[in-house]
Amino acid sequence: METQIWTLWWVWCAAALALAILEVLAPGFIFLGFAIGAAAVGLLLLTTGAAWGLPLLLLIFAGISLAAWLLLKRFFALPKGQVKRFNHDIND
Repeated sequence: METQIWTLWWVWCAAALALAILEVLAPGFIFLGFAIGAAAVGLLLLTTGAAWGLPLLLLIFAGISLAAWLLLKRFFALPKGQVKRFNHDIND
């Protein structure tokens, strides 16, 4: 039986690293939730060693990514209605 690429733990961890780098380039907690989801799936595959199918892995990835994004938004977002204001210019 041939090993599929999505069953390799390091592929998910490499995807998590790439998504984390994208988050640095485009901040806003958009890619960070996906990076957390990919890292969790990678760690799950590393610890269990099971060869699960792609639909199940994508479901786990989507669920963890959504939960991570919601938690990040809850803990790090500005309170509702609050706007970030700058009272000085960096060049002054």
